[in-house]
Amino acid sequence: MSNYHEEETLGKAYDSKLMARLLGYAKPYWKIIALCVLLLVFIAGVELARPYFIQVAIDEHINVYDRPLYVYDEPVTEGGTEYDGHYYYIEDPEEGYDSMAQLVRIEGEIYLLDEFLGNVDVPGTFQSGNGDYLVFEDREISASLLSDEAIQDFRAEDISNLWRIGWIFLALIISAFIMNYIQVYALNYASNKIIYNIRQQLFTHVENMSLRFFDKNPVGRLVTRITNDTETLHQMYTEVLVSFFKDIFILLGVVIVMLTMSFRLALLTFLVLPVLLLSSYLFRLKVRDAYRQVRLKLARINASLSENFTGMKTIQTFKRETQQFNKFNKTNEELLAANKREVFIFAVYRPSMEIIRSLGFAIIIWYGGGQVVQGNIQFGILFAFINYIKQFFQPINNLTEKYNVLQSSMASSERIFKLLDTESTIQNPENPKPLKFFRGEIEFKNVWFAYNEDEWVLKDVSFKIKPGDSIAFVGATGAGKSSIINLMARFYDIQKGEILIDGVNIKDLSITDLRENIGIVLQDVFMFAGDIKGNISLDNPNISREKIKEIAKYVNLHRFIERLPNGYDEPVMERGATLSSGQKQLLAFARALAFNPAVLVLDEATSNIDTETEELVQDAMQKIIKGKTTIAIAHRLSTIQSCDKIIVLHKGRIREIGNHNQLLKEKGLYYNLYELQYKDVR
Repeated sequence: MSNYHEEETLGKAYDSKLMARLLGYAKPYWKIIALCVLLLVFIAGVELARPYFIQVAIDEHINVYDRPLYVYDEPVTEGGTEYDGHYYYIEDPEEGYDSMAQLVRIEGEIYLLDEFLGNVDVPGTFQSGNGDYLVFEDREISASLLSDEAIQDFRAEDISNLWRIGWIFLALIISAFIMNYIQVYALNYASNKIIYNIRQQLFTHVENMSLRFFDKNPVGRLVTRITNDTETLHQMYTEVLVSFFKDIFILLGVVIVMLTMSFRLALLTFLVLPVLLLSSYLFRLKVRDAYRQVRLKLARINASLSENFTGMKTIQTFKRETQQFNKFNKTNEELLAANKREVFIFAVYRPSMEIIRSLGFAIIIWYGGGQVVQGNIQFGILFAFINYIKQFFQPINNLTEKYNVLQSSMASSERIFKLLDTESTIQNPENPKPLKFFRGEIEFKNVWFAYNEDEWVLKDVSFKIKPGDSIAFVGATGAGKSSIINLMARFYDIQKGEILIDGVNIKDLSITDLRENIGIVLQDVFMFAGDIKGNISLDNPNISREKIKEIAKYVNLHRFIERLPNGYDEPVMERGATLSSGQKQLLAFARALAFNPAVLVLDEATSNIDTETEELVQDAMQKIIKGKTTIAIAHRLSTIQSCDKIIVLHKGRIREIGNHNQLLKEKGLYYNLYELQYKDVR
């Protein structure tokens, strides 16, 4: 369970300090982000303007049967409509009209009344007369049935204005589309660059961490930091950071416009707001726990998959397929249950929001419709209110659902910054001492070292290796042989004593200079996915193909490579799955030599090699150790008998030093090891 604790912790939904650090990564792109915010303001303005333009079109140019017409006997200005010897104007040009008139619609026909009655366009209000008048409230009103041509004349200005509004509306939609495209592209460009920089920084930081860090941090967790957690931040930058402004702009804009259009109608609409906020609050509480459970179960299932795929050979060897499937199935069912719970919460929340929104519609239709009938407000305002209610609820829905993204982003950023704030225990000196020529003299002075506090692996170890010497370390498992190599390359730092290279403390040397001059062939060889030549040169452009072939011939690897279908371009699968242990050891040997190190370290490099391959390696070693300081760690004593000096370690201390023959004569620990290995042979 401890492996998942970090995944379970979601942290605060918002942390100002974390957000400040996240915004620091956005600072180089502030101009792009500012542009996106401005574009979103424009887009929000267009969305707010659309219902308004429709309202204007309805109230001022479509539903005009409660609008007065100003009548003059003579033409006053252009834009009027001449009919039956009179001139009719929508707006009074001189405020001195002779009379007022009105258009009314009755059973699909349009009539011109000789007086203004106001909002009377209701079925049953008028009764038909004899063609020259209409009966209204038991009195006769002079009226004329208009022909289609006359209607066109009276509505010419309305039609012209509707065309104008339509073109403006279309221009706004097209411009909003273009602006939205630019905004989405620019925002994604900026956020991708931000995530790119964060990933680069994370990977570089992890690359420079000491091996002690990797001893305590599982690889899967580090991969999750660089991939999943940064992707969560990408969602935050694209879906929350800038889009938040759009939601706020639309929400505030809708409130202002609704209050401006009809204060009373707006207040009635806002009656549903407390219910809306309460349901959103409850949703956040429930979905937080559900989301945490999904992440937890998902982390477990990923761990289970990784474990099963990595150990598939063992599973099939011991016929554990059924048992492992049952364990995986149980974890999978738990994930399914967690996902169902999350889906259930969303399935309840979204319809509840629709119910609340429908309640708002009902209030508007009930009250607003009555106000339209009574003539207190125009129909276009009611229509606009219905559209604004849709826009009013959408930002609230968005803000509520973005809460999850913000919360997971805070948790991801906390984990990322925790990783970035973890300093390597191996630090480069501020002013490293240069080594013009790396001779390869190595000296340990009273070295004490422990991986864990007070659990000493090396105790007061002292020895000196001269340039060009070949030295071997032997001893039982856990004696501290590999630890000496790790300390020499400064993968770990010692607690006491000194390690000198050419008379200089390695803590005063540049780590790059130090490791460039030490070539290590480890017991557990790691192969990168790629090809043969890339695994030898590690894609170093300074190592030519000819140099690679020359080294392969040195280590007797060329013949094996030539037999491959693609030779040096033969693909290497992940971890070198298609290569034998011996072939991987030879490739690792060639890799170390490709960089021409002054010190060559063989950490039990022949432990997985068969006798025939070992002979090839021994032959290669005789050629290449000349002029190099060579250090070998081996359980097979046959591989180190020719070394200039053999150092015997036991429980972290040096017990014996000498060459092969000297140590055999002493009949000490080395003699006992030799006897154990070769007594059956003799």
